[in-house]
Amino acid sequence: MNAPTYHRERTAHLNTAGTGRMPDGVRAVLTACTAHDDRFGTRALEEHLGGVLHTEVHGRIGALLGVPAEDTVLTTGAAEAFDAHVRGMELGPGDRIWTTPYEGVAHLTTLCALRDRTRCRLEVVPLRTDGDLDLDWMRAHIDEDVALVSVVHVSSACGTVSPVAQVGKLLAPHRARYAVDASHSAGQLPVDAARIGAHLVTADGWRFLRGPEATGFAYAAPGVWDGRPQAPAPAAAAALNAALAHHTAASSLPYEDDLLPRLRAALERAPGVELLAPGREQAGMLAFRHGEVPAARIRRGLARRGVVLRKTVAQENPLHPAAQGGATAVRASVHHDNTAQDIDRFEQALRDVLREERDIAAAAGEALTAAGGDDFGRPSAYRTKPAGRGHLTLHLAT
Repeated sequence: MNAPTYHRERTAHLNTAGTGRMPDGVRAVLTACTAHDDRFGTRALEEHLGGVLHTEVHGRIGALLGVPAEDTVLTTGAAEAFDAHVRGMELGPGDRIWTTPYEGVAHLTTLCALRDRTRCRLEVVPLRTDGDLDLDWMRAHIDEDVALVSVVHVSSACGTVSPVAQVGKLLAPHRARYAVDASHSAGQLPVDAARIGAHLVTADGWRFLRGPEATGFAYAAPGVWDGRPQAPAPAAAAALNAALAHHTAASSLPYEDDLLPRLRAALERAPGVELLAPGREQAGMLAFRHGEVPAARIRRGLARRGVVLRKTVAQENPLHPAAQGGATAVRASVHHDNTAQDIDRFEQALRDVLREERDIAAAAGEALTAAGGDDFGRPSAYRTKPAGRGHLTLHLAT
């Protein structure tokens, strides 16, 4: 069976948090630079691009993050930048690292490796009952033993916004280095490193900034961090520069600012859907699941109807409360290039998928009854994947 082909003009793309659609101008830059590289070689492309790679793109990153251009670096992604800057820290058994339940698996892998190498303690800042970070806990437990604090600005699991500026103020009088993962906030929320008080800010270029994959950048406070991450390919870096320019220009244009409330309302109206939206504020994305229909079937059913979302798995955010028991979910994300019609199309497609799945389950039940059986002790029409070993084993202090 051939894979379906989706045409951009007929597709409601609600997966910017996973992979943003490159604007035509950005794609043109990537195509032209790749062709130049293919014909003349990488060194010739670097010479052709000149100041774009060494000056212009860093100026755009600095403007985006509110930092000097010379304190920014290009990288293949936020996780790679975080690893390059953090893995060499000299810590000891008396030191503590703080992370949060919203941390992604790539950053957690780096932190666990640092813990194992240095024998420091890795602690998880708890959440309040409403899903926000517990700042009171942080105030009560901060001391000079805390050497590193890693906070995700916007959770990739469900779009929860963490109060990164408040955390920065809380940490300011203390020794701790403060790292902020802006992978899912850069391009949709202001990310001002100075106002946040962060010593390290990392971000991906292919999500809400809509640049090419395998691009990212970081700000590292002078004299605080060592290490230099791998740089992206020159063609990709040039396209990221174009994406940053496009973002700056698009930010001044009017756009529909009620897309996320519309998306929430559509999910709340869908029968049997559980909205996963901890915290008092979400940005750009919402996650959901259904009590009977697996996330993979929902995603595929929507894709057949020209609506692109993403299925998430527990291993991507292993400390997140919604990941308990290996649960999967579906994540929808919106950006300035979406419209209210995209949300309407999604709502109708989701209703159609759920109706179709109910009919499939009912037909399976009727077939079982006709065969003279019953459902007692038999597997469900929807077979769930048994819980298995995750990709990351964590032993964290509480």
